[in-house]
Amino acid sequence: MSDRALLSRRSWPQVPEGALVLVPVGSFEQHGPHLPLDTDTAIAVAVAEGAAAELARRRPDEPVLVAPPVTYAASGEHQSFAGTISIGHEALRSMLVELVRSLSAWCGRIVFVNAHGGNLPSLSDAVARMRHERHRVAWAPCQAEAADAHAGFTETSLMLHLAPDRVDMTRAAPGNTAPVAELLPAMAASGVAAVSPSGVLGDPTAATAAEGERMLRRMVEDVCALIDAGEPGADGRLRRVREARR
Repeated sequence: MSDRALLSRRSWPQVPEGALVLVPVGSFEQHGPHLPLDTDTAIAVAVAEGAAAELARRRPDEPVLVAPPVTYAASGEHQSFAGTISIGHEALRSMLVELVRSLSAWCGRIVFVNAHGGNLPSLSDAVARMRHERHRVAWAPCQAEAADAHAGFTETSLMLHLAPDRVDMTRAAPGNTAPVAELLPAMAASGVAAVSPSGVLGDPTAATAAEGERMLRRMVEDVCALIDAGEPGADGRLRRVREARR
């Protein structure tokens, strides 16, 4: 992607009027012994940048910018693992609200591109509140089909594609592979460590860069489709029209 889409590369007179601004939302939390702590943020940035490039090609009359990512987020379920930095739901919700109010002073509309499931309560609350205040804002997930839960095949494949030098496959090993629904009560009560001492939920050992490239391309396509033709639900999440109207 050209640096021209990155808001951080521009001076204020170079910011176009009425731009669509994509804000990547990730986390800084453990991703097992083999993935870096900023995995979610790296994925959110890659999807946002890919979507910006594709949207700029599709709609040259609407400028698209990518804001700096939200890295510190709600990761309390991972707090028992060293390196995790979490600001909690209340602080994240307040930050997202203020980001929308500030961005709305000069941009046309805002879409948060989220890659961490733990952010959903704060993100949904903040965006719903801002939409009630008449701000043009929504959010879209970085979502892979048949994804495992955390630091498994999906995220490891994505990072092997995005930053292979930061993935240590010699330390990749299966974690708890039970369905997430079965693990949620224990995780809600005692965090991820209660169900997986390694922090891995899934099996990263078969991950490949080629699969990560395919997943990223699909994520970018899905986010673009939602921005092009999706409708926000009550929680501000962009959904395909049929889903939004249910």
